[in-house]
Amino acid sequence: MFDYDILRLIWWVLLGVLLIGFALTDGFDLGVAALLPFVARDDAERRMVINTVGPTWEGNQVWFILGGGAIFAAWPFVYAASFSGFYLAMFVVLAALILRPVGFKYRSKKADPAWRSRWDWALFVGGLVPALVFGVAVGNVLTGAPFRLDSDLRVFYDGSFLALFGPFALLAGLLSVAMLVLHGAAWLAIKVEPGPVQERAHAFGFAAGTLALGLFAIGGLLVMQMPGFAIVGPVDAGAPSNPLHTTARAVPGGWLDNFGLHPWMLLAPVLGFAGPFVALVGIARRRGALAFGGSSAGAAGIIATVGCAMFPFILPSSIDAHSSLTVWNASSSQRTLGIMLVCVVIFLPLVLAYTAWAYRVMFGRVTARAVASSPDFY
Repeated sequence: MFDYDILRLIWWVLLGVLLIGFALTDGFDLGVAALLPFVARDDAERRMVINTVGPTWEGNQVWFILGGGAIFAAWPFVYAASFSGFYLAMFVVLAALILRPVGFKYRSKKADPAWRSRWDWALFVGGLVPALVFGVAVGNVLTGAPFRLDSDLRVFYDGSFLALFGPFALLAGLLSVAMLVLHGAAWLAIKVEPGPVQERAHAFGFAAGTLALGLFAIGGLLVMQMPGFAIVGPVDAGAPSNPLHTTARAVPGGWLDNFGLHPWMLLAPVLGFAGPFVALVGIARRRGALAFGGSSAGAAGIIATVGCAMFPFILPSSIDAHSSLTVWNASSSQRTLGIMLVCVVIFLPLVLAYTAWAYRVMFGRVTARAVASSPDFY
């Protein structure tokens, strides 16, 4: 149906779509959880906050599963290098995510305030830690992961868990937290009834949006100074995947080259700055829909900026540039990509349609009165 190089490009775009979909859906779940101890002061308010995401958080995690599955199926070399090298970081994320279903299910099983408080903090950890580690992972991808491939394509990772948390990676992690806290605050602005919780969400959202803008700008300035990566020599985009056939090197400021070669890519960082700004305007004017639209656009723009800057690299190597994994040298076979594309064309619209229907059915604000009077609420 498509040439090999076109299929690879399509799956690179689809991977970005899945990552953005995860940030836009499960992202506000993580942001709301991270805000829980701060926007809600008593048990009634905390129950109201929890129930803004309670009906949808499980479905939103589908995007996380789809993203991991897409990397495994479409980019097996990337999956092998990243999931083995970042194993402990992935374990931390999964352990934190496990706290969410347990917290949702067990929090209200006892009326004891201490019991519920402990689960509230567990939900907080389940929101904050994944948001931070996901950003740290992106920071490490931009600086390059310390892995190399031998002549048999075996992956050797020379880093450590603590080494993942370098200065730039931590900055990326904080940007991720700020971005998702803004998104969660914008979600609360449209989902909770007007009152103290909504006002606190506005305040924290405004602070998070301001921080996101500042960190995104600082990150951009640092990227201008740090080495990027570039492929040396011609590239056969339709050749069979083999990372050992690629010659790459580190180039100062190399991550900015794509924006000069393809000016349309500048739309991504523009959206990354404009989205949080629009969200701040929406928060200041108490227009929840505008704030949520702005936070969504900002998250999409920030993620797209990373993808556009790195293209065609997916996972560069900081210790052996020639082992770097790209769109052209790390994908599955042409037949595999083609079969999976057919599956995506069939099933992704169904997922989107069901998700839209579910959100439409559960549309509306969560009120303290409804939470107190219904046993169906958490």
